[in-house]
Amino acid sequence: MVAPSRRSVAVGAILGAGLAVLGPPIRHTIGVALSTRTERRLNVVGRPGPYFVSPAASDLHERLTVVDLHADSLLWGRDLLVRADRGHVDIPRLIEGNVALQVFAVPTKVPRHLNIERNDDRSDDIALVALVQGWPATTWRSLLARAEYLAKRLIDTAARSGGSFVVVRTTADLESLLARRAAGEVVVGGLLAIEGAHMLDGEPSSVERLFAAGFRMVGLAHFFDNALAGSAHGVRKGGLTAAGRDVIRRLEARSMLVDLAHASSATIDDVLAIAARPVVVTHTGVRSTADNARNLSDDQLRAVAATGGIVGIGFWPTATGGDDVAAIARAIVHAVAVIGADHVGLGSDFDGAVPVPFDVSGMAMLTAALLAEGLDEVEIAQVMGGSAVRLLGSALPPG
Repeated sequence: MVAPSRRSVAVGAILGAGLAVLGPPIRHTIGVALSTRTERRLNVVGRPGPYFVSPAASDLHERLTVVDLHADSLLWGRDLLVRADRGHVDIPRLIEGNVALQVFAVPTKVPRHLNIERNDDRSDDIALVALVQGWPATTWRSLLARAEYLAKRLIDTAARSGGSFVVVRTTADLESLLARRAAGEVVVGGLLAIEGAHMLDGEPSSVERLFAAGFRMVGLAHFFDNALAGSAHGVRKGGLTAAGRDVIRRLEARSMLVDLAHASSATIDDVLAIAARPVVVTHTGVRSTADNARNLSDDQLRAVAATGGIVGIGFWPTATGGDDVAAIARAIVHAVAVIGADHVGLGSDFDGAVPVPFDVSGMAMLTAALLAEGLDEVEIAQVMGGSAVRLLGSALPPG
C-alpha cells in the first residue's frame, strides 16, 4: 500500500479524535450531515425527475435490458434500498429507470484536488470519508480493507432487499436475474468492480481476496500512477509493470474482467498486447466528440473491440463534450460508427462526483435521444445493455 500523505493522515487523525469523543448517535448524525452536504455539492443532476419521453421511446425502453457499467454509489454512505433526494443511484430509482444490472465500483483512494491531467498519490481523501462515515478502523489505512468493507455493504443491501436486489457473481447469477425479469419480477442486479488496483496493497495474491469478496471487474489505475500501471491522469503516465502483468494473469485465471478506464495510453497498449480475454473500458468518452486525456481515440476503440470487449460511454461533460443527453447520444453514435453497437455500452459514472443530465430513473431519456440520433432499435438494444449482457454472459465465472 502507498501510505497517505502526512497532512492527510494528520487531518484525518484530528477529525477522528474529535468524533471519537462523541457518542455513537452524535457521530452518526455528524457523519450523515457531512456526507449529505458533500454529495449535494458534487453529484449534481442537470434536471431532477420525474422524466417524460415520447410513447414510442417509452415503449422501446420498457422492452430493453439496461446495463450500466459504472457507478460510485457505495462511497456516499446512503442506504441504497431507500429512494434518496440526492445523488444519482439507489435501488428504487434503478427500478424506475428499468435498469436490469448496475455495476457498483469501489474507489479506495482519491487524491485531493484531482484533475484529469496530473495527480500524484500523496493525499488520500477517502481516508477522511472512512473516518467521517465511521468505517472500521482497519479501513483507515488499508485500501484492501476498504474494498472488502464496501463489498460487504452491497451484499448486506441484497440480504435486506427481500429479493428485489441481487449481487451477480457468476453467469448462473446473471441468467437467473434475467429469467426472473423476463417472468415479470421486479428485481435489479448489482456487480462489484474495483477502481484502481493500488488497493491490492502491493500484494498481487490479494486478487484472491477480491474474488472472495465478490469483485468481478478490476480497473488497473485510477487518478494516479501505481505499482502496477500508469494512469492517464498520473505524473509519469507509464505502462504496465511486471507486477501489473502478474495481476492481469491472476485476473484472467479467475475470470475477472480487466477494466482500462483511467489507464494511460501506454498501459492500454501494454494490456491489449497480452490480453487473452476480452477487456472493458467501463466509463470513458471518445476524442472525436471530447478531445482530452480521459477519452479514447478511434484506434483505441478498435483495439478494445478486437478483444471482444466493450466500451462504456460516460454521461458527464468531460466524457461527452456537452452537458445534456444529446451530447451523450452523439458520443455513443460515434462509437457505434467506429466499432459497432455490439462493442458499445453505457458507463454513466453516476455518483462519481460529476454532473450528469439525469439520474438513473431517467434512463429512458437516453433511449429517446438515441432514437433521435438515428440509431435503430436493434442498435439501441445492444448499446443500452445487450452488449454488456453478451460480454458478462461469456466472461464471468460459470458458478
